[in-house]
Amino acid sequence: MKLKIFSLETWYYRILMVMTGNLTNGKIAVSALAVCMSINTWEMMIPIAFFAATGVRVANELGAGDGKAARFASIVSAATSMIIGLCFCTLILIFHEKLAFLFTSSDVVIQAVDKLTFLLAITILLNSIQPVLSGVAVGSGWQASVAYINLGSYYGVGLPLGIVLGWVFNLGVGGIWSGMIGGTAVQTLILIIITVRCDWDMQAEKASSRMKMLAAPTSNA
Repeated sequence: MKLKIFSLETWYYRILMVMTGNLTNGKIAVSALAVCMSINTWEMMIPIAFFAATGVRVANELGAGDGKAARFASIVSAATSMIIGLCFCTLILIFHEKLAFLFTSSDVVIQAVDKLTFLLAITILLNSIQPVLSGVAVGSGWQASVAYINLGSYYGVGLPLGIVLGWVFNLGVGGIWSGMIGGTAVQTLILIIITVRCDWDMQAEKASSRMKMLAAPTSNA
């Protein structure tokens, strides 16, 4: 299920690249976007690590019947990842004119990347929160819900909005990416609402009951 969740997001950004390639200035746009996506992928390694760690920790705490510890672990993980994301976001905004030098010496591509750095900063900030919340949901046993939320947010909101902004309003790669950021923002907002409204004590009771049921046959044997 974890692989399915990340597959939806991976294909989401791959589709962004394909859509950008169909623009009038597709070659430059794809080159600039590839630079931004490479930086985003580097930074995403940190939230993905938080995703895995948070999912395991929340599942363990709920299985032990400690809802408060699961809630605390969720808050600490989300806050830590968000702070790291804010640091990267700030660095990108400060060095926005120099980021592309890591990948290319083309002045045209460097200028195109410079125009996209604000969107890159927003994407990194959202992606510092969303994977951790997904990890909380996975650890709580809501994998199916997360998959449906991702599917609806990415492909029901983000892609259509990107198409409208990119082609109908002629905003180009910035419009396509902005629309897809909108899909990620919707997904993040829904996960925040679900996490905030979660009854951790009730989830802990359910998890403990499941653990006892699974352990019962072993004990009788």
